[in-house]
Amino acid sequence: MTTSAHPPLEIPSLAEAEELTCDVLVIGGGTAGTMAALTAAEHGADVLLLEKAHVRHSGALAMGMDGVNNAVIPGRAEPDDYVAEITRANDGIVDQSTVRQTATRGFAMVQRLESYGVKFEKDEHGEYAVRQVHRSGSYVLPMPEGKDVKKVLYRQLRRREMRERIRIENRVMPVRVLTSGGRAVGAAGFNTRTGGFVTVRAGAVILATGACGRLGLPASGYLYGTYENPTNAGDGYAMAYHAGAELTGIECFQINPLIKDYNGPACAYVANPFGGYQVNRHGERFVDSDYWSGQMMAEFAAEVASDRGPVYLKLSHLPEESISALESILHSTERPTRGTFHEGRGHDYRTHDVEMHISEIGLCGGHSASGVRVDDHARTTVPRLYAAGDLACVPHNYMIGAFVFGDLAGADAAQYRPYEGELPADQLRDAHELVYRPLRNPDGAPQPQVEYKLRRFVNDYVAPPKSGARLSLALEAFERMRADIAGMGARTPHELMRCAEVTFIRDCAEMAARASLARTESRWGLYHDRLDHPARDDVSWFHHLDLHKSPSGAMEFTARPVAPYLVPIEDFTPTGGPSRRLGEIHPENVATAGSRELAPLVSPAEPRPTYSLTAPAPAAEESSSRLLELVALAEQEPELDALRPYLTDPAAAVRREAVTVLTETLPTGTGPALAEALRDPAAEVRTAAAASLRELVETLPPSPALRDGLAAALAEPDPVVRAAALDVLRALRLGDAGLFARSLSDHDTAVRIEAVRALVSVDATAELAHAAPSDPSREVRVTFAKALGTVAAGRLLDTPAEPALTALTTLADDPDALVRAAAYGALGTTGCPAPLTARAVAALADAAWQVRAGAATALSAADPETAVPALAKTLADPNADVRKAAVLALTRHRTTDARAALATATADSDADVRAYATRAL
Repeated sequence: MTTSAHPPLEIPSLAEAEELTCDVLVIGGGTAGTMAALTAAEHGADVLLLEKAHVRHSGALAMGMDGVNNAVIPGRAEPDDYVAEITRANDGIVDQSTVRQTATRGFAMVQRLESYGVKFEKDEHGEYAVRQVHRSGSYVLPMPEGKDVKKVLYRQLRRREMRERIRIENRVMPVRVLTSGGRAVGAAGFNTRTGGFVTVRAGAVILATGACGRLGLPASGYLYGTYENPTNAGDGYAMAYHAGAELTGIECFQINPLIKDYNGPACAYVANPFGGYQVNRHGERFVDSDYWSGQMMAEFAAEVASDRGPVYLKLSHLPEESISALESILHSTERPTRGTFHEGRGHDYRTHDVEMHISEIGLCGGHSASGVRVDDHARTTVPRLYAAGDLACVPHNYMIGAFVFGDLAGADAAQYRPYEGELPADQLRDAHELVYRPLRNPDGAPQPQVEYKLRRFVNDYVAPPKSGARLSLALEAFERMRADIAGMGARTPHELMRCAEVTFIRDCAEMAARASLARTESRWGLYHDRLDHPARDDVSWFHHLDLHKSPSGAMEFTARPVAPYLVPIEDFTPTGGPSRRLGEIHPENVATAGSRELAPLVSPAEPRPTYSLTAPAPAAEESSSRLLELVALAEQEPELDALRPYLTDPAAAVRREAVTVLTETLPTGTGPALAEALRDPAAEVRTAAAASLRELVETLPPSPALRDGLAAALAEPDPVVRAAALDVLRALRLGDAGLFARSLSDHDTAVRIEAVRALVSVDATAELAHAAPSDPSREVRVTFAKALGTVAAGRLLDTPAEPALTALTTLADDPDALVRAAAYGALGTTGCPAPLTARAVAALADAAWQVRAGAATALSAADPETAVPALAKTLADPNADVRKAAVLALTRHRTTDARAALATATADSDADVRAYATRAL
């Protein structure tokens, strides 16, 4: 029970909320947030900076910094070399355009910080004293007086010209980013001292809340004894996710070497230039990796676990002047309690080397690659929402990168003015409930107990080395934790803050587990080490793994190919290309240990049982032998019967290869066999079967057996299977409206889109019109609009009472601009009767250019008396695509006025507009 003597705080009503307004809202007053606020203000924006603590001493820089890890100083390092280092350190999974921003802008940022008063070490000639720590590249710039970095930045914020532009609200904790029309419009949170509810309307929002440092539980068991700043509980990760932004690389954990029993870095970056280094207990250097990476951590972990452990940071061999200099840095910045810790143990760098160990796991873009997906201007996938610092996925970005991306975010966001519409009431209610729910149950479970339990599960099931079974157990545990979190009690605003942080930690824990389960390979050394998938698989997984929140609330994934590099790397050759939708990742069956029907042991004399999900994995050499048999068999053009033993082999790799051989050789019965493989227990086999069916769809006989197999696959839990089954049923004309319509209620967006396409193939206008307006996904509603235009094309419907026109009329009022645009575009093929013509003319003034273009297309099928004058005016639209749509619409009207309007368009500034107008004449 809660031990506080305070009476519970009264829950404020939504109507009592304090509303703040700004051009740019910056959430988080640490490294990136401070720089974002300064830059946005310098660009003329009115800035609101929210910090749940106090900006003077918040964030990872609170106690200063002892050095810069990634300074690209002209004459000492080249930007392209730095980009190459980071690419190799991250096993090739990088967006080089973002990394290059840090490489090319970092030096100017060092100079800017220096102009503020931040001190960097220089040599006797006044040159930056950049040190080489790794075997290639000199990027480390020491900061002997770095303890005052945050103080210097705070001083900049309080300059008079900045105070006029930047309003700082300390002790205000946002819990949700508010969105409207698909873009960020503000935030909702509360005052951590008074408990008052606070709302913000803004032109743009910059998230700069740092890493998720409170994910794993430290070995000490102390909740706040973390390697990262413990106030960074994943707030921004959760807020970005619930706002609809994509996150990426969440399976790539942050794991660091630290001082044993003291959750602070051993600071080899600082000690190495003085002659310190990592050794095992025999005094041997053992790290082969050339860069701080997951591979280095894997080598570190292996050494700690071996008979050569423990591992030490060796300092005892250094001369007195070096040790004194190290003490002056290490005992005054970042963790100034470090000296007290060593003193308490009777240890001295002169007589004792520093024993090292491994930190708990966390999520951090700046030290690994787990964060919100951003482009090279810090924009997320949600318009007007930005992310910078350790929250953003710019691998190994460190302090200078946080400053650079804070600067980029502030500069780009400064162009926007405050949102003027109504703040979304439903989102405000949800945020209010999240904050104040613990007050309704003041004597509920205390937050520290619930958080300890949650993070203990993270350690038990999510920390590397990972396995599908443990990750699946983690997901079950995190789902159960929802009830525990809902039952937490609080009485004070401070306790409310801690309870809200637990919700963020739970969100991050689920992201980490699902992402780790989705990536079925090992990569990044210790950061993502899958025992059940021990090899790196560049064929299937040379991709970013992006996650987002679906309209139904599910966590969905996409495998996004790495874009072609700006700086070529010998070991990797990314080709880009389309993304691979994975949908929701489902846990494995971990309810029982082995099958309930089979005895736990099988006598050698008994025949091997057929494969089941719980059957033991065969030895690697046996699988290799059967794979070789398959390769040989493929040369003989085998019949299906010869392949069946391999299609049911105990090893998933063999079954997958059998699907490949089946696809190559096409024996009689291939279609039904592939349909059967869609129900295979292994995802890799199901995915291969789905791809094969789509590849072969033009050659497969549309047999009843194939139809039955595909129809059965529509009930499978894997959305990849359901989508493929619908696609093939549609292409082979094996389905009907009744079968396809059932999938319109599927929870997966991709499946519903395939269902819409399938219904178009059977001209199911009534089913499409009935379901179109109610789908929660914008993408699906757009597909519905286009589908209705297709099924009704050429009929020239002339009354709004027609089902297709009724649905399109509703979609034309949709809150999303892209849906409205698609609806108007469809009217260009269905016909645009008088009531809809008036609405299309009005839509030519819509703020969204896509809607204006769609409205112009609609008028191509409208009465020329109304349409032509409106389209003629649209030829002056500032957007070239709208003018092009108007020209194309005018070409369908054969009146003199239409030709006169087209003649004026032949002098348009846009080549496409001129060309289409000239062709029409």
